[in-house]
Amino acid sequence: MNEIVNKIENAKHIVVISHIAPDADSISSASAMYTFILQKHKKVSWFCKSKNIDRRFSFIPWIENIRDSFPASADLAISLDCGDKNRLGFEPHCELINIDHHESNTNFATLNLVDKSAISTTEVLFNFFKQNEIKINKKMATSLYAGLLDDSDGFLHESVDGTTFAVALELIASGAELKTCNKQIMKNSSLSALRLKGLMFREMSLEFDARVAVFCVSKEDITSCKAELRDCEGALEESLHLHYVEIALLVRENSDSTLKCSIRSCSSFDSLKIAQIFDGGGHKSRAGFSLGSEFTIEQAKEKILNLIKKDIQFEKR
Repeated sequence: MNEIVNKIENAKHIVVISHIAPDADSISSASAMYTFILQKHKKVSWFCKSKNIDRRFSFIPWIENIRDSFPASADLAISLDCGDKNRLGFEPHCELINIDHHESNTNFATLNLVDKSAISTTEVLFNFFKQNEIKINKKMATSLYAGLLDDSDGFLHESVDGTTFAVALELIASGAELKTCNKQIMKNSSLSALRLKGLMFREMSLEFDARVAVFCVSKEDITSCKAELRDCEGALEESLHLHYVEIALLVRENSDSTLKCSIRSCSSFDSLKIAQIFDGGGHKSRAGFSLGSEFTIEQAKEKILNLIKKDIQFEKR
């Protein structure tokens, strides 16, 4: 950790990186690091390859400063919440630091601060600040709390323990905008997202004695609801609250006919094991991967369900 601080001290132009299609954890951890570097009176930029950032994150400090072009003068880059180098969306030309919590992280940088036991990258960053005696101000606290809130699924995730609440308590004491974070991260939605959620639940199928919820979403479904690709995640997460459902599978068609597949689990089932078969990544309870356009949605669904069936034995109710 001291080495990371030294790299920051000696750099002239630092770029913090949020991954492609960033979630709250990637945006929030990048924001907190951006604030810290500003306090050091260093030149700092914030890069994200994706142009379309979720409007729910509009309250995150400095989010208006995100740019989709990487500055040529940068001599140090810090990636936040990127499980592998492909998630950056480009090849950095400068030295790279990798700060993350994904179980599948490949330690792709010069320096890697990866805590796979942490519930979020913002928790990793919180510990980094604490161990280096870096004061967490209100902006940093708000960002760190937002990422912790989202990746813990509103503190409902099975990995949540007393440490998680202790971190949250300290961030609130440091000035985190608790009510704003809770409303924007957990409650804020768009009409198009709600329409897509309704469509997804209407078409949802239950497999293996209702232990697996399956969602298949075409590009036409998304277009008809005027929704965003990321709007599929809500129904996927909520389906795990259904009685008996232990695993949720989403097969989503992108605009170029490639497929994005996501698996969620609230049981001992290892979602990451399935994702890694297809060069994907994530965590045991939350993982994802991509498939080419050579697969139809139905073919992909059947292939993944067969793998799930082989990997777990469901007891009959």
